[in-house]
Amino acid sequence: MSKGLFESIRISGTGLAGQRVKMDVVARNLANSETTRTSEGTPYRRQRAVFREVLDQRVAQQRQRLSPEFTPGNGPTRTHPMHLSGMQPFGMSDREGMTTDVSTAPDASDFRVVYEPGHPDADEAGYVLMPNVDVITEMVDMIAASRAYEANVSAVQAAKDMFNQALKI
Repeated sequence: MSKGLFESIRISGTGLAGQRVKMDVVARNLANSETTRTSEGTPYRRQRAVFREVLDQRVAQQRQRLSPEFTPGNGPTRTHPMHLSGMQPFGMSDREGMTTDVSTAPDASDFRVVYEPGHPDADEAGYVLMPNVDVITEMVDMIAASRAYEANVSAVQAAKDMFNQALKI
């Protein structure tokens, strides 16, 4: 029982860490929504939090583990009955794919062009390239990340409550 409890808390913990990264990226985007010149000489380019999809990888790993691999003349390399039935022997842990793998990637959308002839970064026609940050989109992303963070906190609390109830039995 405790393996499942601690595993669920660990999974929620990785979700918490991932959503925290997403909120940091959104905060950075909002802070730079008016930055017209970075160290590269271009306007700030919006960043996105990219979550690595691990479900497909886990399914592929499970299929590979379940299907016996044949070597010429030797028969199956995995013959344990639990492997063939799809179950894991007690004590084995499959931890692949349960990590927080969140990276940031630049948003490839075009910069906004604003007519502001008095701006120090305006071209000779008076147009300024502005960051491709949309404040409304960022606020929606912030709310979504905040709600997902709250959901993970609730899942941790529920797991702790279940563990406490099991101890009372």
